[in-house]
Amino acid sequence: MAANLWTGVFPAVTTRFTEDDRLDIAEMEKSFALQVKAGVDGLIVCGSLGEASTLDPEEKLEILGVARRVAAGRIPVLLTIMESSTRKGCSLAEKATKQGVDGFMVLPGAPYKSDARETITHYRAVAKAGGKPVMIYINPVAYGVDITPAMLVEMADEPLFAAVKESSDDVRRVTKIFNACGDRYRVFTGVDNLALESFSVGAQGWVAGLVCAFPEETVAIWRLSQQGRFAEATQIYRWFQPLLDLDVSTKLVQNIKLVEALVTGTNDRCRAPRLPVIGAERAHIEAVVKKALATRPDLSGLSKAA
Repeated sequence: MAANLWTGVFPAVTTRFTEDDRLDIAEMEKSFALQVKAGVDGLIVCGSLGEASTLDPEEKLEILGVARRVAAGRIPVLLTIMESSTRKGCSLAEKATKQGVDGFMVLPGAPYKSDARETITHYRAVAKAGGKPVMIYINPVAYGVDITPAMLVEMADEPLFAAVKESSDDVRRVTKIFNACGDRYRVFTGVDNLALESFSVGAQGWVAGLVCAFPEETVAIWRLSQQGRFAEATQIYRWFQPLLDLDVSTKLVQNIKLVEALVTGTNDRCRAPRLPVIGAERAHIEAVVKKALATRPDLSGLSKAA
């Protein structure tokens, strides 16, 4: 895949389930289509937000197929590799490549907390097995495994390592990666409420979560920032902030699925052990969404940002 495709808004889409805990293909087709219609630049399926740890390999490949049908070759579709062993990760990558995947977002083997040597070996093996470009997912907060700028320097000799999703929750990391690696990698932010801050220091993309409910606003922030129209981007971003905060939570899946349900008319079903939020947690999210919808920015005058 050409390097210039690794830029822009890549939603980490949610996985939809039926009442009897099967994949809801029709709901996923609708939700993925909303993203494509809004002008996102890629789709990432079966990530943390996509409840990867609860999905069977066959289900992941089925979801990949749904996304590829909806994308119809207009934008790249990445499959997340988040397996408990390198062997399983390589197997899934091989099967996804045969199915036509455009690339991968790869996590360290979970839940084992690998050291630097083990982590790099894992990434190299999965990249070789899949033979497609890889986005290196860095999230030490959630997974307990860090991939430091120094490690990225060591990994730079593998041409399949194309991009980095920086989710350390420290926006300074973006600059540190550029200082260590130059323009070797395309750097994406993976923390919703650090997105505009990351763009201001050169991040070239956004693996987004709340985009699932508000794709137009997410795309507008990205495009305005790239045009240097930071005042306009900031205005939307400030409105978005209470919603974006819902991404930075151990219950990000439940939170974002509820926001999706309230905004797009879908449901907030999760796969157990996750359960939809209730009580005060639910009331808080409902209040945040109600206020956001009442004060939603008018994007009609932003056609020049397209």
